[in-house]
Amino acid sequence: MTEQPLPPPVMWAQRSSIVFLTINLEDCKDPEVKFSKDSVYFKGTGGVEKKDYEVTIPLYKEIDPEKSKHFNRGRCIEILLAKANQEEPYWPSLTSDKSKHHWLKCDFNKWQDEDESGDEGVGGMGGGGGGDFEEMMRQMGGLGGAGGKPNFDDLDGDEGDSDDEPIPDLE
Repeated sequence: MTEQPLPPPVMWAQRSSIVFLTINLEDCKDPEVKFSKDSVYFKGTGGVEKKDYEVTIPLYKEIDPEKSKHFNRGRCIEILLAKANQEEPYWPSLTSDKSKHHWLKCDFNKWQDEDESGDEGVGGMGGGGGGDFEEMMRQMGGLGGAGGKPNFDDLDGDEGDSDDEPIPDLE
């Protein structure tokens, strides 16, 4: 007898034009993510025990399935949902049903209140308040400056490492 798939742990946050979902499932090979105007579907196998996970999330308001995207990051699956009406106020909840889901939590690292503005949102990725969706997509895809490669030019090899210093005696 096969086990019923479990809902994966999901975290969410939002801006005026987008909703962020993070599905915390490590080593999920070929996750299936489908967008409809009023729901998101996820199915995948992952985690330490390679269990099957599946969930359909009924959304509070409509999204634009064509502009919504997902990225498999290895440790998690990141999903960007483009709100269909980007002028409406923040959603009071992610789901259209009023029940509390044990697998759904708020992502306070990405959260930004409706009245906040500035570039401190999205874990330092900028794009606060109205947020340019295309720019955020570029940053989420790792297409930042210098072709997405880190720049280590400011590191000199001659100075030594603070880890190389002797450990001071305990007093």
